[in-house]
Amino acid sequence: MAQLLAFDLNVPETLEDQGSQEPSPYDESDVHDSFHRIIQEQTQWAAAQALELQPREPGAGTQAASGSAKGAPVHSSATLRILASMPSRTIGRSRGAIISQYYSRTVRLRRRTGRPQLGGSGRSARPSLRLYDLELDSATLQEEERQMLLVRELQSLTVTQRDHMLQGMPLSLAEKRCLREKSQTPRGKRRGWRGHRGLRCWSWLWDTCVLALHNLGLRLLWGLHALRPWRYALKRIGGQFGSSVLSYFLFLKTLLAFNALLLLPLLAFIVGVQAAFPPAPPGPGPAFTGLELLTGGGSFSHTVMYYGYYRNATLNQPCAPPLDGSQCTPEAHGLPYNMPLAYLFTVGMVFFITCITLVYSMSRSFGESYRVGSTLGVHAITVFCSWDYKVTQKWASRLQHDNIRTQLKELLAEWQLRQGPRSTCGRLRQVAVLVLVWLLCLGTTLGCAVAVYAFSELLTQQSPVSAEREGALLALPLVVCLLNLGAPYLFRGLAALERHDSPGLEVYVAICRNLILKMVILGILCYHWLGRRVGALKDQCWENFVGQELYRLTVVDFLLTLLDTLFGELLWRLISEKKFKRRGKPEFDIARNVLDLIYGQTLTWLGVLFSPLLPAVQSVKLLLLFYVKKTSLLANCRAPRRPWLASRMSTVFVSLLCFPSFLGAAIFLCYAIWQVKPSSTCGPFRGLDTMYEAGKLWVRRLEKAGPRVSWLPWVHQHLVENTFLTYLASALLLAVIYLNIQVVKGQRKVICLLKEQISNEGEDKIFLINKLHSVYERKERSRYLRLNPGDSSISLLPRQTHTRLASDPARAGRTQEAMKLVDDREAF
Repeated sequence: MAQLLAFDLNVPETLEDQGSQEPSPYDESDVHDSFHRIIQEQTQWAAAQALELQPREPGAGTQAASGSAKGAPVHSSATLRILASMPSRTIGRSRGAIISQYYSRTVRLRRRTGRPQLGGSGRSARPSLRLYDLELDSATLQEEERQMLLVRELQSLTVTQRDHMLQGMPLSLAEKRCLREKSQTPRGKRRGWRGHRGLRCWSWLWDTCVLALHNLGLRLLWGLHALRPWRYALKRIGGQFGSSVLSYFLFLKTLLAFNALLLLPLLAFIVGVQAAFPPAPPGPGPAFTGLELLTGGGSFSHTVMYYGYYRNATLNQPCAPPLDGSQCTPEAHGLPYNMPLAYLFTVGMVFFITCITLVYSMSRSFGESYRVGSTLGVHAITVFCSWDYKVTQKWASRLQHDNIRTQLKELLAEWQLRQGPRSTCGRLRQVAVLVLVWLLCLGTTLGCAVAVYAFSELLTQQSPVSAEREGALLALPLVVCLLNLGAPYLFRGLAALERHDSPGLEVYVAICRNLILKMVILGILCYHWLGRRVGALKDQCWENFVGQELYRLTVVDFLLTLLDTLFGELLWRLISEKKFKRRGKPEFDIARNVLDLIYGQTLTWLGVLFSPLLPAVQSVKLLLLFYVKKTSLLANCRAPRRPWLASRMSTVFVSLLCFPSFLGAAIFLCYAIWQVKPSSTCGPFRGLDTMYEAGKLWVRRLEKAGPRVSWLPWVHQHLVENTFLTYLASALLLAVIYLNIQVVKGQRKVICLLKEQISNEGEDKIFLINKLHSVYERKERSRYLRLNPGDSSISLLPRQTHTRLASDPARAGRTQEAMKLVDDREAF
């Protein structure tokens, strides 16, 4: 470890200083004289170099050198003592102050226990001018005396109180060990040694077990920390491409967690139960051809993948058929399981859990992105507080270096965007371009919606597709995905005409346009499925058809995303490098990729009712998509040309996932459950007018079951079907949200007032210092005039002070005002 270089501070002492004692902070005249010396010295050496510290020669003792560095200001010992007595120099830094503080604590603790009080001690502490070699023998003696008093107080405490007090002291381990040894009496030492000899084996075993458990816990925590998915990959992406590109991969990780949360209840209560009690096959199923992986039909139609496979009966434990060939009857103690009720409640439960999780994630993201007390000194925090000194490996330090550099680029770019507003003509021109581009984008969206509607109507009028022509079922998903893929490229080309000042604003506008396109297309598809297909497929299982359509849309969207990554990024890079001889890598399109993720998740939520295993397909898609996008990003893309801080991107993504996506899927499923009649040939709700009627039938059975469960029908009638409680709960929720918004606004206003008060306090300090300066200038002038009555000099201020006052009219005015106040006070 490198040794610290000692310095000597040359402090010449006058005869008055040598014979005087340290001035007390409570002596007003001495304090004012000391401050007067400080002001004079700083005024005389304002333009000179700062205080020079000379290295002490090896072997030289601590002495007050008479010759100071040439050109450096010389402070008197009284001034240095006053500076050392300031709270900022003593609190939290001085060892003597710490000992004095804990001595006072032990005195208070001993007073509470009724022990006799020892003598008092002084209040002043040794100045903490580190690396300054000053001759302060009196302070050293006071510290030693205070330390002995502390040792005596520690000896008067019990062992438990003493250990607790020593643990809380902000001292080094060596100093704590020294205090413990000094505070331990010889009798206690002998007693502790004998007890240690008697229990040495048990204490060693106990300490070993505790250390082993502690190390095991640390290793488990480290293992859980290391098990976080893609930890190193996300750090690398954030350090190389910035927070804007990193937000896409973090959002992908969030969607993967949502799908896992969605899939687990479906597997436990629907898919697993039906797989344990499989229904009898209606006949020989079609053979697997491989095309089912794209179409989702064929042999997949008669599996747990789709709605039509599930039964509308109460499931029990299986039984062996009797030997006489009669019908198999369930065992007497079999556990009944109502599949229609379980199907309906499980889908409702997973949507409720997803809603709660989404709201919590959105509120947490808002709390992290829009902090109430957001500081303006984030640049200094990033520069001085971002480095992790526990990093030892070279690759980790390089990664952290890149991350901090990218953060600084983003912060500086955001700061530059606030400078230099545009002129009025420039703003009018930009508004005209924005209106034109928006009209073109909305026209493109309308054209895509009309194309999807016309093509879906054409497919509805055609006869059902046979098993030999299942490939034709990919026509509608292929058209929809091609429109979703090509329109964003047109939007991106039109956005180049807008030339937004902020890259973040450009991304938000692109997200808005892509979101409008995808939501309009999904709305037309939902109308096509529940409005047109239900009537066209009366004698067939239309739920299976809707589930297969959503599966095909998911798979085709994934395949086209892979092709777009291959041709749109890889081939563009190869052509730019080989043909044009330039390194023109494309930028990562955040808006289009994020909207693709939201679109895929919306398809999953729409298909949960008709295909319970669709979340599993979406999870596999997201896993593959992460590695494909990460590889393509690192090899084919470059960082944004204009770095920008994406601190609120995750909040925007989760908000878009909650309101347009999840809310739309919930409305679609509620309409399908409450209004649309299920198929009469398949599914757990066959033979019912609506899916919700399964819950009503269950309530009627409970009414006939007996008085023990009679409260359940009452709860269903007054709490579920009563709309007043729904409106009341909605009103309470809105009231709570409004109150929270008002509380946050009030906190922000209070924080702004406190910041303004802090600024005013600083101005008050400057004003008071200037007044004190003027008072001492007046005092020196009057003293000089009394000693030299014949001198006609106007002022005794140094040249530097006159120059500074002349260059600062406000300060000169405050000085004259202070002098006038002093004159008025003397006259009074």
